[in-house]
Amino acid sequence: MAAGDSGGWDFLDWLGPDTSACIFHRLDDPADLARTAAVSRSWRQFVIASGFCKSLCLRICPDLACFTRAAEVTKSPPSPAAHASGASHDAKKEHRIYSNLCGALVSPKPSANCIRDCICASSTDRFPAERMQNTLDPREVVGIRPSYWSSKGQDDPDVPESLTYRLCSDLCIVDEIRIRPYQESFHDHHPIFSSKMVRFRIGSNGDGNHQRVIADGNYTSPEFPMLQYMPY
Repeated sequence: MAAGDSGGWDFLDWLGPDTSACIFHRLDDPADLARTAAVSRSWRQFVIASGFCKSLCLRICPDLACFTRAAEVTKSPPSPAAHASGASHDAKKEHRIYSNLCGALVSPKPSANCIRDCICASSTDRFPAERMQNTLDPREVVGIRPSYWSSKGQDDPDVPESLTYRLCSDLCIVDEIRIRPYQESFHDHHPIFSSKMVRFRIGSNGDGNHQRVIADGNYTSPEFPMLQYMPY
């Protein structure tokens, strides 16, 4: 059944807003919702005004409910007409933001690396041969040298060490963190150098105090035991 056929009626008008909203809410793929909004102008207005993209985002990732506002970054300043349109402009902006976010959440090929650069390590044993920048390269040997990071170590094995990275964006979707120990290939039995446990902290700090970010991370994971062998 097509919308806007030769009779001039619209599918949404025939069903009514409540029934239409129930049907649209059953769409669970951002691509289907985007196609729905492209059917006609009235369908697009209905999708935008009803906030279906935001609702779908919250169903896919309930943690997004903690967002207090959504800001759209553009290269040019907003036009005077955008300020004058008020709520209508805000709804369109929110639709674009959550539509893009929905696509990123379900994308089968997300960005392979969210890390932009290294900030600091709690300690480094032999700099620069064992610096933390080596952790950004998955290869175990670069050129003719082994590539790994090593801390100076402590007499007390319970003293933690830390690596602090800067992510590539203020908002990153992290669905996997890969970390592996270093296996020495120049000694008998190929010993593995590894921590016993790992923990991840994610946060932000505007004053450049990296140690405060480590101490006051917005999210702190539980401790995970490190496998003491090379899985891959």
